[in-house]
Order: sequence, then structure tokens, then C-alpha cells
Amino acid sequence: IKKPNQHFNTLLYTGNDSSDRDITGVGFQPDFLWIKNRSQTDWHMLQDAVRGANKVLYSNTTDGEDTDNSNGHVNSFLTDGFNVDAGASGNVNENNENYVAWNWKAGGSASSNSDGSITSSVSVNASAGFSIAGWTGTNGNGTVGHGLGVAPKVVIVRRRDSASDWAVYHGEIGNTKRLVLNSTAAESSASANWWNNTSPTSTTFS
Repeated sequence: IKKPNQHFNTLLYTGNDSSDRDITGVGFQPDFLWIKNRSQTDWHMLQDAVRGANKVLYSNTTDGEDTDNSNGHVNSFLTDGFNVDAGASGNVNENNENYVAWNWKAGGSASSNSDGSITSSVSVNASAGFSIAGWTGTNGNGTVGHGLGVAPKVVIVRRRDSASDWAVYHGEIGNTKRLVLNSTAAESSASANWWNNTSPTSTTFS
């Protein structure tokens, strides 16, 4: 990629405890945003354009998805950053506390993808090899379209509607094992057969 900062950028900022605050300087409209308070032990805040900016998941815990977190959350994505609500604590904008925001550009609003046996909603940046996919489970084996046009080397999956581990596929450990993002555990055999013993293809993952 000739200009990688047009697809991914890291932004540092200091909180001021105000609500409806614009955080700018990203250089593009982020579609996936990961915020961490550097001054405190607050949880990691993960938001994206497929689910909605105000819906958050936490990479360090098994908790399900939260909407408009009362301790601070993202309201919306902007053309050059994002807007935050301070809330009652330090998730995203506590006064004089330091934050880091990792910003990825996907493809904006989601579109329907029927490449897999399960229809997905995807936001895709094929140039950067990055996509976000959301879908509804079927309680059985299936494939999900990712829209990249090439097989992804890393896939991170998280159930949204209840407590669950984060499951990570990586090409270097193969399709019979997983890593868990919210745990310090080593790679393990996927007892739940997470990937159906099948590597991702140019159109789907299993």
C-alpha cells in the first residue's frame, strides 16, 4: 500500500470530560475503532460501522455487546475521526487522562454478501486486505462471505448477544486451533470445531 496512513492510523488524545466531543485528525472516516485509556485500567472499547458506532464490545472480557455505555462511548464516526460522549467514567474522555485510538478504514456502510451459506453484512477495504462481517448464526456448520477477494490470514470472531470468548484464527497455527483474544492461554485445539477444520478461501471462512 503506497499510503498506508489512508487505511490505518493511530491517534493519541487527552480527555476533557465533555460530551458530544469530536476527536479528529485520523485522516479518514474510520469503520473499525479500538480505544484504550492509557492512564487507567478501563476496558478496551471496540466499535465498528457494521454494528453501529455506539455499540461496543470489549476485547479483554467475555461480556456481550453494550449500547451507549454509561461510562462513556462513541456516538458516531466522522469524516476525519469520531464523536464521543464522556459518560460517568473514563472509557473514552475522562478529564486529563490519555487515550489511544486505533483506526481502520473498511468500506463504509455494510452491504449484503451471499458468497457463503450464511448471508453476511460486510464492509470491505480490499486494497488494505481488511473487512468487517456480521451475520446471524444457524447453530450448525456454515460459511460466511468476507468480500476480500483473497483468503484472509487472520479471522477474529465474537458472539454479540451473550457472554462468549473471542476466537482467533491465524494461518500460522492452522484451521484446527484457535487463540482467545480475552485470555493469556496458549493456542489450543478448537474443541468446538470453530473453523470446521477448513481454511479460509478467497470468498468465505468456515
